[in-house]
Amino acid sequence: MVDKNIYIVQGEICTVVGAIKRNSRWNTHTPLDEEQDPLLNSFSHLKEILNNMKELSDVEPNIFLRPFLEVVRSEDTTGPITGLALTSVNKFLSYGLIDANHEAAAEAIENMADAVTHARFVGTDPASDEVVLMKILQVLRTLLLTPVGAHLTNESVCEIMQSCFRICFEMRLSELLRKSAEHTLVDMVQLLFSRLPQFKEEAKSFVGANMKKLKMRAGGMSESSKWKKQKRSPHPPRHMVRSASGGLEQAPTTTLSNNNLSGGVPFIEQDNLSASDSVASSMSIPTDSGLDTCSKATSREDLTDLDQSSSAATTPSTEAGHLYTQSEGRQVEHAQSASVESIPEVLEDGESVTEHSDSASLHDMDYVNPRGVRFTPQQTQRDGAALIPYSLPCLRELFRFLISLTNPHDRHNTDAMMHMGLQLLTVALEAAHIAPYQSLLGLVKDELCRHLFQLLSVDRMNLYAASIRACFLLFESMRGHLKFQLEMYLKKLMNIITSENMKMPYEMKEMALEALVQLSRIPSFVTELYINHDCDFYCSNLFEDLTKLLSKNAFPVSGQLYTTHLLSLEALLTVIDSTEAHCQAKVLNRTTQQDHSAEMVLAEGECSTNDRTDTTTGTPIALIHLIYFLENCIFILAEKKEPKKPHRFSSCLPDSQELLDIRNKKKLLNSGTEQFNQKPKKGIQFLQEKGLLSSPMDNNEVAQWLRENPRLDKKQIGEFISDRKYMELLDSFVNTFTFRGLRIDEALRLYLEAFRLPGEAPVIHRLLETFTDTWHKVNGSPFMTNDAGFALAYAVIMLNTDQHNNNVRKQNIPMTIEQFKKNLKGVNGNTDFDQDMLEDIYNAIKNEEIVMPDEQSGLVKENYVWNVLLHRGATSEGVFLHVPAGSYDHDLFTMTWGPTIAALSYVFDKSLDDTIIQKAIAGFRKCAMISAHYGFSDVFDNLIISLCKFTTLSSESVENLPTVFGSNGKAQIAAKTMFHLAHRHGDILREGWKNIMDSMLQLFRAELLPKAMVEVEDFVEPNGTISLQREETPSNRGESAVLSFVNWLTLSGAEQSGQRGPSTENQEAKQAAMLCIKQCDPEKLITESKFLQLESLQELMKALISVTPDEETYDEEDAAFCLEMLLRIVMENRDRVSCVWQTVRDHLCHLCVQATESCFLVERAVVGLIRLAIRLLRREDISSQVLLSLRLLLMMKPHVLARVSREVAYGLHELLKTNAANIHCTDDWFTLFALIECIGAGIKPPASFKVTSTTPDIDTGAQSDSELSFHHLSEVSLDRGYTSDSEVYTEHGKSRMPRSVTDVDVTSSGWLVVGKDDLDISKVAASGSKTLLNPLVNQYSLSLGQDMGFHDTKSLIKCVESLSFIVRDAAHVTPENFELCVKAIRVFVEASLNGGYRTYEKKKNHKYDSQKSRVRRKPRDKEGASRRAKASSQRPSRSHSDDEEDEGVPASYHTVSLQLLDLMHTLHTRASSIYSSWAEEQRRLEPVGKKIEADSQTLWTSCWCPLLQGIAWLCCDARRLVRMQALTYLQRALLVHDLQTLDAVEWESCFNKVLFPLLTKLLDNISPADVCGMEETRMRACTLLSKVFLQHLSPLLSLSTFAALWLTILDFMDKYMHAGSSDLLLEAIPESLKNMLLVMDTAGIFHSADSRTGYSDLWEITWERIDCFLPNLREELFKQTVIPQPVFCYIHQARSLKCNGCMCSVSIDPAPSPPVELVQPAAPCPPASPPPAQALSPVPVPISSSLIQSPTSQSPLILQPLASHLQVGGVPPMSLPIILNPALIEASCPVPLLPTPHPTEHSDTPQVK
Repeated sequence: MVDKNIYIVQGEICTVVGAIKRNSRWNTHTPLDEEQDPLLNSFSHLKEILNNMKELSDVEPNIFLRPFLEVVRSEDTTGPITGLALTSVNKFLSYGLIDANHEAAAEAIENMADAVTHARFVGTDPASDEVVLMKILQVLRTLLLTPVGAHLTNESVCEIMQSCFRICFEMRLSELLRKSAEHTLVDMVQLLFSRLPQFKEEAKSFVGANMKKLKMRAGGMSESSKWKKQKRSPHPPRHMVRSASGGLEQAPTTTLSNNNLSGGVPFIEQDNLSASDSVASSMSIPTDSGLDTCSKATSREDLTDLDQSSSAATTPSTEAGHLYTQSEGRQVEHAQSASVESIPEVLEDGESVTEHSDSASLHDMDYVNPRGVRFTPQQTQRDGAALIPYSLPCLRELFRFLISLTNPHDRHNTDAMMHMGLQLLTVALEAAHIAPYQSLLGLVKDELCRHLFQLLSVDRMNLYAASIRACFLLFESMRGHLKFQLEMYLKKLMNIITSENMKMPYEMKEMALEALVQLSRIPSFVTELYINHDCDFYCSNLFEDLTKLLSKNAFPVSGQLYTTHLLSLEALLTVIDSTEAHCQAKVLNRTTQQDHSAEMVLAEGECSTNDRTDTTTGTPIALIHLIYFLENCIFILAEKKEPKKPHRFSSCLPDSQELLDIRNKKKLLNSGTEQFNQKPKKGIQFLQEKGLLSSPMDNNEVAQWLRENPRLDKKQIGEFISDRKYMELLDSFVNTFTFRGLRIDEALRLYLEAFRLPGEAPVIHRLLETFTDTWHKVNGSPFMTNDAGFALAYAVIMLNTDQHNNNVRKQNIPMTIEQFKKNLKGVNGNTDFDQDMLEDIYNAIKNEEIVMPDEQSGLVKENYVWNVLLHRGATSEGVFLHVPAGSYDHDLFTMTWGPTIAALSYVFDKSLDDTIIQKAIAGFRKCAMISAHYGFSDVFDNLIISLCKFTTLSSESVENLPTVFGSNGKAQIAAKTMFHLAHRHGDILREGWKNIMDSMLQLFRAELLPKAMVEVEDFVEPNGTISLQREETPSNRGESAVLSFVNWLTLSGAEQSGQRGPSTENQEAKQAAMLCIKQCDPEKLITESKFLQLESLQELMKALISVTPDEETYDEEDAAFCLEMLLRIVMENRDRVSCVWQTVRDHLCHLCVQATESCFLVERAVVGLIRLAIRLLRREDISSQVLLSLRLLLMMKPHVLARVSREVAYGLHELLKTNAANIHCTDDWFTLFALIECIGAGIKPPASFKVTSTTPDIDTGAQSDSELSFHHLSEVSLDRGYTSDSEVYTEHGKSRMPRSVTDVDVTSSGWLVVGKDDLDISKVAASGSKTLLNPLVNQYSLSLGQDMGFHDTKSLIKCVESLSFIVRDAAHVTPENFELCVKAIRVFVEASLNGGYRTYEKKKNHKYDSQKSRVRRKPRDKEGASRRAKASSQRPSRSHSDDEEDEGVPASYHTVSLQLLDLMHTLHTRASSIYSSWAEEQRRLEPVGKKIEADSQTLWTSCWCPLLQGIAWLCCDARRLVRMQALTYLQRALLVHDLQTLDAVEWESCFNKVLFPLLTKLLDNISPADVCGMEETRMRACTLLSKVFLQHLSPLLSLSTFAALWLTILDFMDKYMHAGSSDLLLEAIPESLKNMLLVMDTAGIFHSADSRTGYSDLWEITWERIDCFLPNLREELFKQTVIPQPVFCYIHQARSLKCNGCMCSVSIDPAPSPPVELVQPAAPCPPASPPPAQALSPVPVPISSSLIQSPTSQSPLILQPLASHLQVGGVPPMSLPIILNPALIEASCPVPLLPTPHPTEHSDTPQVK
């Protein structure tokens, strides 16, 4: 089977041979002599060979290619035939007929390259000729791109490229052809540079040798090359970049394999396939083709050949467009020059001919083409050295050539050439990583960067854009080597952006900004910019300057947004974007770390570093940046053997603090530099003060600073170091240079470029002398004397001036080399200097001026600046630190957030475009995320404040808010963002809470908040909630139904619709607004507050508390709304409430205690306090504090508290129901009971809870009403319009309410106005009441003597319900609250007495329109003044006297009284068992503290006695049913079994404390309407008295005071006899009395064996008393004669006190108690002042002797004062009989203790308020 490929070759032979034969030239000869014609002969020869072959691979490639290549080379063939031969060659390449692995392949490929690049043909017409040129391009492209192309040598590749460039730049050719050449070049460059990683850097000498032969150049560059030559001296100065290509010794690779190629360059194989069919298909890489070219570029020889072959189409071109190779052979030539510079030179044209190889050719070649290229047969190749495939040298040469094309200062480079160069450089940079190759890197650092930066100044957009693109690629991959180049580039961009030049196109600014955006998107670019430039002492603050520039540029001057503004914003945002991404990655990492172990992450990191192509696959996001960093480190390790770090840093990753210190130091250095540039000494002094330079001055340190600081003024340096004072400094300065190994002119060049040489000769002398001494020393004294060196140095300066100073050149012809040598004859110690050295010096100075900085401008200055930049880059200053992306995000964000947020805000504000708005919002969110991540509260606050502004919530008036907000999409976006951010990052919000709360308030005012947020808990409302927003009622609109009907009739449709309400648009807007707010979910701020950090929570609470009643902006509903939010937040945070409790308590204290009138806010505060207590009592840690804070309610002004009493009553009921079991401490119970009593019964709070006024002029302390002096009282009354017994503040009335009384004050205060008469009564009442100095209860009165104010009926009922709840559940009655509970019940007994007559009376006098007060809503207006004026009537609190209650009041009180009776009876009966169980429990537990006793004495004092007094008090009720029920209970209670254990003393106190006060009270006309009922009550009371007396007669007899007790009973019998109007008592009392007398007589009480009559003294006294009211009783009972007895005094032994000669003693309660009924003596008596509270012994009261002057007028009688057992600690029981005239007994109560003015019945008198 014959190989198909053989047939292909045979087919091509036929085609070409046929064409040759058909050619007209052959038509003249009939028989074609194939033997004669060399072309046909070779084809026939090939046919023979192929006919004998089965496989094409058996034929050497050269053999079947040679005939075709000969046709291509032949000058005699026409274009079409050459074209056919080229097509055949292309087909062989495309089909892969040449086996790359064949040993002869290299030779064949080389022949092919040579033939095609030197093709010859006879031209016909331009179009046909271009087809052939097109085919040449096609073959060259295929040749280089197919796998066999790897065998090409360096020279061939250069020739191929040259051929393409010729076509590309030949302007006479058609554009299509030129474009095709361009595309071909792009493909070739891409291939060559993508193969770069396969090449190694050669040894330096080898590179040098090769490079000399491979110079490519555009032919017409001779003029520019002069400039190039002139720039360089044969020995470059030390600070210029020397050859960078040293070091790596690997030999070039000579072996090639398929897998090597295809693996490295996948492009080749694809191309191999695609290029097989046609010319078009092979151009697979499209490139930019908008070019204008104007250079002729075809090879001179080629064109000559074409011309010779009689082509009219092409003529020889000038040199202008030629591209040469310097040598067309494969000869290897040895370098002539020892030092080869890395910066290639463009040689003169003339040199190209002479530089042909001198050395003999390596091979003898059979065939030499017209250009002198020999073709060697394969045998010799096998014997000799193999051809070396192309490698780095041709790439370097190509790279150098491309860079030279971009030089804008070369006048031969047309725009098209420059553009082409840029385009191909871009491809090269995109295809390869150039940095590791020193030979290429050297070109990049110098020429490439330089040309690119120069191109930024051109005004041709395509060049500008292309150079920006190339710059990006450079800095993206090689910024680590281009530190100062980067700085220069960014400065240029910044200048373009800020340029005010009107001619500069807008697009240029746009592109510059885009370049910045693109750069800043490179991971870690911005960070590296910051650390390498901003944190470098002698670099610009690039990052800071860029940020300032961009933020400034984001603000449009005209107000209109353009692309540049948005681009600036985008550039700013790139920092934010990357920082945010890093923060997110860190957060992600934290979560994933739990799932993945650290080992796995490390392993992944390692494998991704090893295999570069897989960095992005299968790696966690956070590791990518780390890998990037590691790669850089590996790179540095590979190149430098050890990673370099700048001297200024302590490590390769300095911490933020270190950077901050460096930046501060840099600021000082810059400041010092500025001062030095004005006055050197001043600058040095400043730096010494700041500690940056040592003091005293260290010369070496200062010299080093002068050398390394590039910002110093060279002129000032010159003057400073040449100053005579600093001679040593000059030595140090010169020593900073490294002169070793430098020729004297090079060293001088280096020296003089460091400062400006001053003009004075002595100074110059000094500077040069120091220089030459140092140079001479370090270089081993090459001259005879130091002076010789000095003279030569001076001569060099003179030569420099002579050659380059324009002024000198005008007058003289510049010095020649001969003159220069002549001048220096015999100077070197009378001998001559080395003449070659002088020649070199002369040429160096002539060609390149020693630049005196600051004196030059233009290109010379530019060159100088550039050289300085390269020099700095070569020192340790040029070390560029690579850091992982995100290393210093914290620092960067700190610097950028301000400008960024400002720019974002501006753009958001001004833009209408949706995408831009979204971009701004995204920016806000990212800033928020970062600030939350780093805990920057100030940033977040700033952000929230900006967003608040955009919501328009705070700026818009409330009326328009729903419409405006609802129709403003941008405001809604801002609101959603603001709330979203607050929800998400509330933790770091501080000041911003205030703004958010202001917005919430506005939403509340505009009624846009969800219903759930404005409905709050309430105790009184039936449904348990109340709305904070009051509904408008129709009546409030001031329009009656009739009026509105008339309006409806008279108005037309249109007007009507306007009148009716808001338009549909407005309604839609409001709906939209409400929907938006619903999505914002403001309530979440409250519910999620439990997750806030404590600091943030405290700020939030502070923001809510700030809305309190202050004069300016106070609005009651706002304050109530804020208060409710505050309370809800506290409840959400109950787990940590102790941290914030004090704040909340103080706020509530401020609201409640400071309030002077009741209002909605106070009501909400009170309810809130109780709600908090209910929720928080379960928490042990805070419960006592919470209960303690309920005392705030007791500190409120009494009239304010009274108005909220119902809320408190209901709240307390709730509190006790839910939490009674959690209250353990007596203090806490005391608080609760005090509250219950104040609220339900209207008593005054205990004095300890009073808030003392801070007014300085009042120093009265807590006063009782009785201490109000008369003038005080009247003044207060007149000022206030009302007085109230419960008002504690005396003169505060004046100080707190200076304004005149208005109706509003009085009516809204809830108290009725009194007239003059009432005032008089209250004056009397006040003066008559007792001074209250001490809270002890007077135990001899049934009344507690408490100051009862008015109370609210429902409050009272609720409080009694609460009491009932406690008492009925045995678990709630504890030793801590028992006595308090008893006292509270007694308080309510008094309050409910006679159906709560006080409250009832108030209601009849003053009705209150409760409905109106509930629904009134204050008008909303923006003006604070009118708002404040209405504040007083804004929102009256709910009234508690609902109308429907008025009629049924007695009924509800009736129930309450009966309920209380039942409670007292329950407690009374259970007391004994309760106390026993407590005592038992205490014995078991043995706790420390008060011991509980269950004996009868304890029970009597703390329980039974008070309860009996309470029941007895209800026996005095005006309501018959209550009275009767109470008497029944009292009888039951007194006769209960438990009481039998009491002893005589306690029974006596039962009479004194319970029965006698009861009988006294019943004598009053309690119920005038019910005369019969009263009779019956009195009768039952008397009966009860006698029953109890008789039942306990035996223990009572043991009392020493029995006589007094008995006489008191008789006294009551007397009173009751005369009390009734009916006969009921007249009959009943004598019966009871008879009963008692008979029993006593039977018991023998009246009998005495000692007396004359056999009867005791008691008998006599008894009848003496009875005779006064029942004179006949004695006769009726005892039929005996009465013997009158003389008057005598019955004196108790040991206890009598003599006073004023009379036997009168009084026992006084050492601690006087609340009001006691008192007796007024008939005759005047010396006044006795009340004793001080601390008196602990009885005090005698003198009574005038006239009181007992007439012993005969009336029988005296003995009375025992009721002081048998006063319960005062430390005082023994006292029992002193008093002998008084019966005439003095006016009152029917126990004997008075103190003389005072005549009493008014304290407990009866209706008190009027």
